[in-house]
Amino acid sequence: MNGPGWMEIVLTIAVTVALAWPLGAYLARVWQGERTWLDPVLRPVERVIYAGCGVRADRSQGWLSYAASFLAFSAASFVVLYLTLRFQDLLPLNPQGFKGVSPDLAFNTAVSFVSNTNWQSYVPEQALSTFSQMAGLTSHNFLSAAAGIAVAAAMARAFAAHRGEGIGNFWADLTRITLYVLLPVSLVLAVAYIALGEPQTLLANVTAHTLEGGKQTIALFPTASQEAIKQLGTNGGGIFNANSAHPFENPNAWTNLLEIVSMNVLGYACVVAFGRIVLARKDARALVTVMALFVVAAASAIYATETQVPPAQAAAHVATDVSMEGKEVRFGAPSTAVWAAATTGASCGGVNAMLDSFMPLGGGVAMFMMQLGEILPGGVGSGLYGMVVMALIAVFVAGLMVGRTPEYLGKKVEAREIKYAMLAVLILPLAILGFTAVAAVLPVALKGLANPGAHGLSEILYAYSSASGNNGSAFAGLSANTPWWNTTLGIAMLLGRFAYVIPVFAIAGSLVAKPKLAATAGTFPTDGPLFVGLLVGVILIMGGLQFFPALALGPIVEHFQALQAVAAR
Repeated sequence: MNGPGWMEIVLTIAVTVALAWPLGAYLARVWQGERTWLDPVLRPVERVIYAGCGVRADRSQGWLSYAASFLAFSAASFVVLYLTLRFQDLLPLNPQGFKGVSPDLAFNTAVSFVSNTNWQSYVPEQALSTFSQMAGLTSHNFLSAAAGIAVAAAMARAFAAHRGEGIGNFWADLTRITLYVLLPVSLVLAVAYIALGEPQTLLANVTAHTLEGGKQTIALFPTASQEAIKQLGTNGGGIFNANSAHPFENPNAWTNLLEIVSMNVLGYACVVAFGRIVLARKDARALVTVMALFVVAAASAIYATETQVPPAQAAAHVATDVSMEGKEVRFGAPSTAVWAAATTGASCGGVNAMLDSFMPLGGGVAMFMMQLGEILPGGVGSGLYGMVVMALIAVFVAGLMVGRTPEYLGKKVEAREIKYAMLAVLILPLAILGFTAVAAVLPVALKGLANPGAHGLSEILYAYSSASGNNGSAFAGLSANTPWWNTTLGIAMLLGRFAYVIPVFAIAGSLVAKPKLAATAGTFPTDGPLFVGLLVGVILIMGGLQFFPALALGPIVEHFQALQAVAAR
């Protein structure tokens, strides 16, 4: 640890938050259908899309209709991607000659990319064709991200409305977010990545001649274009198995900085846009502050842990310096720490391939960040509506303390909203702990573990935390490409995305019909340090629903294993 390292962490996060403000202001205009500087080029394209798809962009939908559109779009996206993967050997742009993907892996991958999780149970450069990568995965990186941001836009309208009836039009939101935000920003990032050395080609591979006189075949793909939306849309799921630890996806310090910033900036920008639409900019700043505090704390803890001599080596007097095995040694420990914190906080699977080499506390911090939910700053869109759910619980707790009906941003928070909020929050412990408990005692699941001991349990818990939190990163010791893991992780992703978002839609539908109330002397302030502290406490308690019961899983697993050993004898 040193001063420059701490400064790098703080500056990286500060730059990300600073850039979120102008991007959030622009995003608010897109959500509201207002004129932007891209209108002369994109407005005619937008009209053609509406006409071709029969969309009435000016017709607002109720929450049930909006939710049904969201689910129908996601279901159709799943079917298209599943079929693309299954029959990639019959489709064009397959210079590698890859066969179709197995049914269970196609299910897992399709669910993964539709849910914005981007978990990879396969080695991409050895399993997926150029067509599958471009038309399948990259397109869904755009669409799943746009769908998540659309839900955030609907939530903003629910708070802004005064006895309204609709929360917007899903199809118009999806179109505008893709056209006016994701496509132009990704285009700029892709050009920057190409200029900085990332490949962008349809060639299958090139042959390099080594110094020893041998030949090496190096896989190539259109990397820069997928890397841009992979990070911007908090997708993860890179062209290469090592993701952004691969030199083609992340060749130098400049691409590393761009990728960290782009991974978080849109999550913060959604909160800024929310504040502008609801006319509560100070309240939005409070939410951004909570998000940034958690990322800073996580990065600091990882940095402090991973720059110490490993305790076991120190005790054996065999280590003279910090262990850098598996770390991103090209960019240093501070970059590794802020990347890991930003990745697990942003629900992005594009993590550098390093988590399995972390010391226990470093890996534990990353796991805990995921178990807090998609809120710090979370996936694009999901971070905003996840924070709103936590804020509703926080003001409800504050209301109980003073004996008043709680309010948040001019809307009364009553029993119905809290029931929906708790239903959403409890999805995560159900999926994480339920699947972990079952997998930890089933032989069919344990076959995938490289580490049968305590770390093996961590690998299982991390996998289901990652899947349920729509994150997509993993400890390297779990071989997940089996029917059990592909199926159960796919179900966990479905629960983490869709079982969570349905109560969120219900909250929006309930709030939009309520009157917008003016603040009074008795209104609990939600724009100051008191609310920030309360919200931090609520988030930690909600995260504890997964983390602390998981500590009891170790003895339970040992008990079942002992029973199995007795039965075997």
